[in-house]
Amino acid sequence: MLSLDALGPEWDCPLGSKDLEEEEGPWGGGSGLPPLGCFPGTWRHDVGLDCKGSLEGAEARAWTVYYYSLLQSCLQQAGLPETQDRSHVPRTGYPGAEVTLCILGSPSTFLSVLLEGGVQSPGNMLLCLSPAWLTKVPAPGQPGEAILLVSKAVSFHPGGLTFLDDFVPPRRATYFLAGLGPGPGRGREAAELARDLTCPTGASAELARLLEDRLLTRRLLAQQGSVAVPATLAFTYKPPALLRGGDASPGLRLVELSGKEGQETLVKEEVGAFLHSEALGDALQVAVKLSGWRWRGQQALHLYPRVELGTVVDTVLALLEKLEEEESVLVEAVCPPARLPFPGSPPPGPGLAVRICAVVCRTQGDKPLLSKVVCSVGREDRPLRHQSSLPQTLEVALAWCGLGETAQVAVVRQRVKAAAEAALAAVLALEAGLSSEQRGGRRARTDFLGVDFALTVAGRTLTPVALELNGCLCLEACGALEGLWAARSAAAEAAAAAPIVETMLRSSARYLMEGKQLLLIGAGGVSKKFVWEAARDYGLKLHLVESDPNHFASQLVHTFIHFDVTEHRRDEENARLLAELVRARGLQLDGCFSYWDDCLVLTALLCQELGLPCSPPAAMRLAKQKSCTQLHLLRCHGPPWPAPSLHAVPCCPLESEADVEKAVHQVPLPGVMKLEFGAGAVGVRLVEDAPQCHEHFSRISRDLQGEADHPGIGLGWGNAMLLMEFVEGTEHDVDLVLFGGRLLAAFVSDNGPTRLPGFTETAACMPTGLAAEQEAQLVQAAFRCCLGCGLLDGVFNVELKLTVAGPKLIEINPRMGGFYLRDWILELYGVDLLLAAAMVACGLRPALPMHPRARGHLVGVMCLMSQHLQVLSSTASRESLQALHDQGLVRFNLLEEVLVPGEYEEPYCSVACTGSSLAEARLRLLGLCQGLGIDGPHYPVAYFLSHFK
Repeated sequence: MLSLDALGPEWDCPLGSKDLEEEEGPWGGGSGLPPLGCFPGTWRHDVGLDCKGSLEGAEARAWTVYYYSLLQSCLQQAGLPETQDRSHVPRTGYPGAEVTLCILGSPSTFLSVLLEGGVQSPGNMLLCLSPAWLTKVPAPGQPGEAILLVSKAVSFHPGGLTFLDDFVPPRRATYFLAGLGPGPGRGREAAELARDLTCPTGASAELARLLEDRLLTRRLLAQQGSVAVPATLAFTYKPPALLRGGDASPGLRLVELSGKEGQETLVKEEVGAFLHSEALGDALQVAVKLSGWRWRGQQALHLYPRVELGTVVDTVLALLEKLEEEESVLVEAVCPPARLPFPGSPPPGPGLAVRICAVVCRTQGDKPLLSKVVCSVGREDRPLRHQSSLPQTLEVALAWCGLGETAQVAVVRQRVKAAAEAALAAVLALEAGLSSEQRGGRRARTDFLGVDFALTVAGRTLTPVALELNGCLCLEACGALEGLWAARSAAAEAAAAAPIVETMLRSSARYLMEGKQLLLIGAGGVSKKFVWEAARDYGLKLHLVESDPNHFASQLVHTFIHFDVTEHRRDEENARLLAELVRARGLQLDGCFSYWDDCLVLTALLCQELGLPCSPPAAMRLAKQKSCTQLHLLRCHGPPWPAPSLHAVPCCPLESEADVEKAVHQVPLPGVMKLEFGAGAVGVRLVEDAPQCHEHFSRISRDLQGEADHPGIGLGWGNAMLLMEFVEGTEHDVDLVLFGGRLLAAFVSDNGPTRLPGFTETAACMPTGLAAEQEAQLVQAAFRCCLGCGLLDGVFNVELKLTVAGPKLIEINPRMGGFYLRDWILELYGVDLLLAAAMVACGLRPALPMHPRARGHLVGVMCLMSQHLQVLSSTASRESLQALHDQGLVRFNLLEEVLVPGEYEEPYCSVACTGSSLAEARLRLLGLCQGLGIDGPHYPVAYFLSHFK
């Protein structure tokens, strides 16, 4: 019975007219005492479940005890320790300054989210077992909205550790997710708590009411999502505004009734036409049911043979009497199960039916992402329903039915993925057009969705047909499947809840940073244009200090301070002057930061003057001067081991010709010469012998003397150079987020071979193609080098080479990675390094997933004016590349404003392609570069991509 929605414990012969009760929602839809749970266990019962300042009645107290026992039973079955009660010693913290992910609902429903939250954000994922543990207080300056405070909760930590905690003062929720129900019980209390909150809310009664309207969602899926749904005839009484008008959908017939009585003739005509219509295809049965929020979890489902017109009509007329406004009676086709293997004759005995359950999540940029698929398999003459059949993987379920070929299973999985993601996209599009009142609050939205599918045959093609949308039943099924692997975690797939928790953290970060006032030192060039759009999107209030009075960003910030920041020998004096200017203007700053190489030391000094969080100025100076970085780390022998000295490379600073002569006898050649304070690989060169060293030093001393000779590469610090040993190996970038000396996140990318003797970047890919052990070596090397220099707080970019002896440091950039890196990390991982840097600058721990997972692969090449001037003016013009970017065919990152060739060049732009695999992305990019003319004899893209295999 593939189209039976959530069926209850009773079933009957499929040709009978037995009423089949549907299951209840996750938070209990009715009132009264909780069910008699079967919780055999030895956990403690004398725990502090009472919340100070809040009194629960006997019935409410019984529910709290019930859910606590249910939690302990879930933990026990997962092989996890019992919850420890530490409520007698209240947790203290910094209310409003920490991420607080709060869930109010059934532990069994949300267990996978809770455990994943304990891993990704330890101690910040909280489960409330009673509405009495939460309080709403009016939000200052935001009429009609409220702040949600958590006084008591079960907190989740890595390893499945849980603690029963009291919070004094209460923690402010930064994200709220509640199990909702239509009845008068706890579901209604949860709905009231979720309404009109200032914090992001992952569900609301108003949105749940829309999702529970099967007629509305089926028309939505058929029209906007192009998702297959069962053929349906609907009789509706005073339909909601969202169902009025609009185009008809294939297979969906909506009949608006003027009243609930005297409709016999109309009903008989419509049902007769429907049962004989081609839209029903091969269906032999129809189901008759009520549709509407009021009937969620407590309605009866009626099954009849398609030929029994009179019985179907009588049932529809009987159900019409129960209708209220905006409710419907549905007559729908029961999709026949696919006979597998397909094509071929059916096996002997009863056929098998497959019900597919998919969880799809909202990710960065409001993009839907399929998280997990689970299935249940049973006899086609017996209904399949949630919570009464064991969850299985798609591969196992299809194998039971005779479909075992990997390629065929992959096709089915791809169709389920496309349909599930289209379903969420349609829901998000609907919500975007709703008012705050219709959504249940300004911050209310649907962040994840469960989609139930039947697998049937349409046009000789295996097709998933969407039966219903739900908030939590599919999530619970996915968690149950993961629980089956609890004792064999190595075999388990990534948790279905992982992208859900990532979305919670991302939303929390936005909430914490909204309205924060930040002083930004240095605006940067065209490659940093994203900053101003992002700041507006996040609700940041930026105050800019910039040397160029006509910089375009001066019109995009709250305050513009024109101040010359290019003379870095006066940074200490300038920091004092800027601090006076800030105080004179009365700016109430939450933080101060910079992403511009030239301004990093000045920023640290200014933070010190203003008492704002930042890494120490001495650490910034050390990281800024490349020879000092290497020489300092060479002296860091530990303990602990391995020491940073293992990653440092011998070098010598060069300020005069005499220094060059001395260096060639101390540093093994070949070596690399570069500017001490340089950026963008400008002036970097491989030198083979002493004459080349002297020649290159003289040329740089002559050509690059000050800021005017090549703005933005650090010449305001002078043009001193260094000579360092050249090490063989592949080059990599590691972008780190550190807070309080702890590593919160790391992203590794691979670089292609450079065009020696220069070192201008040619190509890159992300995520890294290295083995996990080598990736870990790079991350730890970058982390240890930052700590060794005293960089404890911030977002840093570390360039390394992976050699046979392990990672070797090229340089530390004590700021967010440049070029395309922020964009790629945001696209692949949903993590914004700009927002993370802003949070650190405000003294807030960035709300980041502990182990972010890439959503695909990116491979890109750099375009250089010396090599691509002609194609950049024609086939690969800025306008053409931007158009391809807007169509989603490439990732285009512009790094320079104008096409002006020069001897010392930086890349003009980066062009990248995505793919589900590294090989796919690489082949797409190679084809694109050949088509646009970027590839050529003097710029062999295939060679630059040769490392990415």
